[in-house]
Amino acid sequence: MARILIVDDAKFMRMTLSNILTRSNHEVVGEGENGKEAVRLYRELDPDLVTMDITMPEMSGLDAVKEIKKEFPQAKIIMCSAMGQQKMVVEAIEAGAKDFIVKPFDDTRVLDAINRVLR
Repeated sequence: MARILIVDDAKFMRMTLSNILTRSNHEVVGEGENGKEAVRLYRELDPDLVTMDITMPEMSGLDAVKEIKKEFPQAKIIMCSAMGQQKMVVEAIEAGAKDFIVKPFDDTRVLDAINRVLR
């Protein structure tokens, strides 16, 4: 299964995603709290996929996607957004994100998005 990096400033959201992923035999190789950590951890861990929150301190998920895609054009990133952030989701897709999932997380939707992006 996939090696996945989870980036979200809310510990509860990281824990929720981690539980969904590990139950489906994916390996969570790292967790980050902001965009800066996302970029650093991507370089260190070279994950198969990243789930990235949009709104985070220090560096937004949007900026982190741009930074990661510049250095690693093949990076597979799924954005996570709360309801009502459609404009940001569109920007994220334009910046190179492959898909997005909406909070609160639905197990099936999360796993469908991951399987689709990994294909």
